[in-house]
Amino acid sequence: MQENSVSVQGLVEQGLKFKAGLKNRVVGCGRTDAGVHARQFFAHFDLDNNLDEVHLVELCRELNHFLPHDIAIQKIFQVKQNAHCRFDATLRTYKYFLSRENDPFIRNYSWSFQALLDVDLMREASKILFEYRDFTSFSKLHTDVKTNNCNISCANWEEGQGRLVFTITADRFLRNMVRAIVGTLLNVGKGKLSLADFRKVIESKERSKAGMSVPAQGLFLFEVEYSWKDILA
Repeated sequence: MQENSVSVQGLVEQGLKFKAGLKNRVVGCGRTDAGVHARQFFAHFDLDNNLDEVHLVELCRELNHFLPHDIAIQKIFQVKQNAHCRFDATLRTYKYFLSRENDPFIRNYSWSFQALLDVDLMREASKILFEYRDFTSFSKLHTDVKTNNCNISCANWEEGQGRLVFTITADRFLRNMVRAIVGTLLNVGKGKLSLADFRKVIESKERSKAGMSVPAQGLFLFEVEYSWKDILA
């Protein structure tokens, strides 16, 4: 929720209050920076009424009719009473899209970046992330998290069709973490950092040693994974 601006949470809550009598808050599976997109996102909420499958499908349809076109509800389903969309998530995957050519049709969903890059060296640097758990160097300063430890299980660059895409999967992410990692890996690709330098950035645990935070419009929360057998009602 934002005091002075429109938010996804605020609009979804407004729709659920109007269409289903929601009396409390909608809880999201995470929080992204302003301007970041979500291809997949989960949220949970409590209703006094126990709706069957037919009514849940109808509620989904009514919400999509109520909400603006940049928010789409794919499905509403029942979960166990103690299920929590944030704390029960096991893995999250983000993708960052770089456009390697001027394309006005995707400018709101990628960052146009046409400098020469050593993509193979960037791939090698990405593998170094697997060797560490503390990613303080890529975290926004003065956050209220208890630990900056994350387990990264995938980090790779793919190139094709005029785009360069970075994919990263972990059990959790710090604020601004993906955008800072991408900015630092681009410094590797431009020859400003060696692989040894990239290690030193991580080990320094200083945000000032890492690269810039790349623009938000290229970043997508792409997938959130759960152990569904433990969650579904």
